Amino acid sequence: MSTQAPAAMRQAVLMTHNGPAETEAMASAVRAAEQASCVLIADGDEAAKHGDAGAGLEVVDELPESPDLCLVLGGDGTILRALRRYSGTATPVFAVNFGRIGFLAAVGREQLDQGLERAFAGEFEIVALPGLELRGPESAAATGPALNDITFARSPRAPVAELAYSLGGEEIGHVRCDGLVAATPAGSTGYNLANAGPVMAWGVEGFAVSFIAPHTLTARALVVAPDDVLHVRNAESRDSVQVAFDGNHELDLAEGDEVEVRFRDSVANLAELSGANFYRRMREKFGQLAR
Repeated sequence: MSTQAPAAMRQAVLMTHNGPAETEAMASAVRAAEQASCVLIADGDEAAKHGDAGAGLEVVDELPESPDLCLVLGGDGTILRALRRYSGTATPVFAVNFGRIGFLAAVGREQLDQGLERAFAGEFEIVALPGLELRGPESAAATGPALNDITFARSPRAPVAELAYSLGGEEIGHVRCDGLVAATPAGSTGYNLANAGPVMAWGVEGFAVSFIAPHTLTARALVVAPDDVLHVRNAESRDSVQVAFDGNHELDLAEGDEVEVRFRDSVANLAELSGANFYRRMREKFGQLAR
């Protein structure tokens, strides 16, 4: 469900990838921010990536905790980094796609000037995205959130993993596989989709579970209810299983170790233009790839 953005932005944080296209777009972003009387902020590492193109940015040692806006010039990986950075705050993430697919982006690079104008004017809607948290074997504190997925994968050159998984206190399966993916609705069109897992529309509560190259005919992908807790155990793998949040390695699951995956609603805010919806994104992004 979407909500309306604030009327105007006074302070915005900039996050980009490090390609030449984003560097060229920096001047447009700085100019649009100035015209909107918005201070555009970046940390030192961000500014250094773009050299003289970053002139006009306010460079700080530490980014503000809750700016009015986080502007992203990049692909889905950079967008996810921004969403994780500002999870748990009211800060919306407005992205201009400079990646390949840009499923989470509000506009494409061909709409840069129009997109920047609307971003700094607050002319967009906000979609609250859910996430996944993990409680590991070594700490009582939950880690996360993952906005796309939490993956469990055998290490490179390691034998096939054996993962046991349970829900509601009942073991559902004990699967020889290359790994398991727990995906949010936003992430269900990523790794989960490649595993032939169920695609979940934005707004659906719960998460998908699918398997990476299962060595069985009975392992089926499923959708988990939002209040159910997924337990994943490295059952009999001699090697540890790598656990990643949104593609970033977080920990290794040793033989016999077990973790919990929990659904958390409304952990980050994504900006989208009025009239956009999940099904249009599906048609535009994956329809293009099919042609």
